[in-house]
Amino acid sequence: MTNDLEVVRTALAEDLRYGPDATTAATVPADAVAEAGFNTRKAGVVAGLPLVKLVLDEVVGEYEVLAERADGDRIAPGDCVLRVKAPVRDLLTAERTALNLLCHLSGIATATSQWVDAVAGTGCRVRDSRKTLPGLREQQKYAVRCGGGVNHRMGLGDAILIKDNHVVAAGGAVNAVRACRAHSPGLPMEVEVTSLDELGEVLAEQVSLVLLDNFTPQQCAEAVAEVEKTSPATKLEASGGLTLDDARTYAATGVHYLAVGALTHSSPSLDLGLDM
Repeated sequence: MTNDLEVVRTALAEDLRYGPDATTAATVPADAVAEAGFNTRKAGVVAGLPLVKLVLDEVVGEYEVLAERADGDRIAPGDCVLRVKAPVRDLLTAERTALNLLCHLSGIATATSQWVDAVAGTGCRVRDSRKTLPGLREQQKYAVRCGGGVNHRMGLGDAILIKDNHVVAAGGAVNAVRACRAHSPGLPMEVEVTSLDELGEVLAEQVSLVLLDNFTPQQCAEAVAEVEKTSPATKLEASGGLTLDDARTYAATGVHYLAVGALTHSSPSLDLGLDM
């Protein structure tokens, strides 16, 4: 990820902006060295270990990695995902920054894996959105991949996504599709529709991907049938108010993707800690 170091340095600057770790300097001998493990308290999927090591690189400098799991691994309570040997003062200075990143990203990976498990065997994939924390998009979307999900577009310029306001501005969905094709013919395109009638309009334009906004499972099934009849190459994505409880019901309709913005904006952190 291109901005990992920037993220780590920004996070460390928040902790160190007022000076060095005063508590640690007062309580820990300068020459103390120890082994420490980043251990999980709950089951989940780990993500963010490269960031943890970047934090250690910045704060500790030289340290020894004694054991390490891989991002994407499923972990059980008590598992150690990273064990290192390093100066204690440096470890304690790095602890919170490292855990903030590791717990947050592992939480996203864990939540994603739950959605992926829920739709297993249907052929449907779980996708994220751009509903990410400022400055952490690359890392959050990486965590989604660690959990078995797939990414939607990274920004506004790498793909076309025509939503309701674009349709209004263009004077209709068909106008919006044609305008975007003329403006950026090389970019992949997705079009949001809010009804089966609107779906029929955009299918006539042979679009490659359609987002079904707030469709019921029955409406999604009808949309799948319409696509199979009129535009077999078009893929469908269900979006809007999906929950883990109804994920399999939606996936079973034959849609190709479930759009789950909550993966990045609402996933709880996974409980991990640093144990000396």
